[in-house]
Amino acid sequence: MRLLPQHSRHEFRPLPERKPYAWPLGKRLAFTVTTNIEWFAFGAGLGHDPAKTGEPQTHRNYAWRDYGNRIGVWRLFELLDELGLPAGHCTNSLLYDYAPQITDAIRRRGDELIAHGRTNAENLLGLWQPDEERILREVTETITRHEGRAPAGWFGAGAYETPYTPDLLKELGYRYLMDWPMDDQPVWLRTRAGPLLSVPYPIELNDSQAIVHRKQDAADFCDMVVDQFDEMIEQCERHPLVMNVSVHSYVFGQPFRLRRLRGALKHCLQHPKATRAWWTRPRDVAAYCYLLEPGIIP
Repeated sequence: MRLLPQHSRHEFRPLPERKPYAWPLGKRLAFTVTTNIEWFAFGAGLGHDPAKTGEPQTHRNYAWRDYGNRIGVWRLFELLDELGLPAGHCTNSLLYDYAPQITDAIRRRGDELIAHGRTNAENLLGLWQPDEERILREVTETITRHEGRAPAGWFGAGAYETPYTPDLLKELGYRYLMDWPMDDQPVWLRTRAGPLLSVPYPIELNDSQAIVHRKQDAADFCDMVVDQFDEMIEQCERHPLVMNVSVHSYVFGQPFRLRRLRGALKHCLQHPKATRAWWTRPRDVAAYCYLLEPGIIP
């Protein structure tokens, strides 16, 4: 008898029971940086506060987050250029209206623009299915109109979902989502329209969680990046893995944090076993998984 509420999106298959495979060219660790580029309502809606969790929305909150779009993201772009790293950018679709210079820069870099809702001043919690579908469709059509192709991936604002989100995303043509932080490998999710890939996205290796919620500092976070890489570059010999580093433009776009992040990423790139790593974007991870024989990805 099963007493606990459960879901039917995927099966429980522990890592030792999974089939072996490798990333392109025999690489073992897929490494990706994902930024979060967000637009907020002024004096209303949801969003982080730099001083107090749950603080009402004020001009101060808005300005702190707006720093990420005016200053921080450009420093992150410069850092990625300096290191020669590709990236995926979880981007609110309202950026096209309010800060199109940012989406232009993503396009110039050849990076991936990942659908991240309309704005992080709202999330999907509590929406009825038709209302959620209208929002998802609006986001998808906006990105497709500006980019000339539909987004491959979705990451919800706050990683929040309703019971219908994966179904709606599959029906809209999405290839993967990053809302389920339950694994270090991609996993197939069941939807009513067929399988949808879950690509690993971190709750732990995420500057929003570490810096804003847990009140850790930049050194703590960057030590986590180094330790995660050092451990995973060894473990990936037994199992192919994904390491995703999540940074927000208004958090690690701050100069004093940027210096620490530069050092941590250089450590990864210059590691003696760095040739095991595939420096990539989430959509490339997903595309490769779709090419593998059925049954290899759990």
